[in-house]
Amino acid sequence: MKKIIRPKQIWDPGNRYAQGIVSKPGRLLFITGQTAVDGRGKTVGKGNIEAQTRAVLKNIEAVVERTGGSRENLVATTSYITDAKHLGGFYKSRREFFAGALPTSTTVIVKGLSRKEFLVQIEAIAAL
Repeated sequence: MKKIIRPKQIWDPGNRYAQGIVSKPGRLLFITGQTAVDGRGKTVGKGNIEAQTRAVLKNIEAVVERTGGSRENLVATTSYITDAKHLGGFYKSRREFFAGALPTSTTVIVKGLSRKEFLVQIEAIAAL
């Protein structure tokens, strides 16, 4: 379904993200920026970047699964994090979630998100 591209002349990020992905023609699913909220709109993991990252990724997975796909279909993510000090916990939770099926990834440090208790927001693209 998708092929990870890792050119030798570009630094290999290891198990963090793919430099590029080629997928067969098909449907693309664009997933809006997800935050750490549960089904009732309550914030999950206040003050805990790992818990918030897991909640965000589970929300993304729910959208992909609703279309008949899985996390394996995710090809690109853009993550917004409110402080560089959260990067370690963010990457730890992200690696656990993807466990080998890594999408491309861009991470941006931002001043804030839509609620002050949000530490991370992630948008994604899936090739179905």
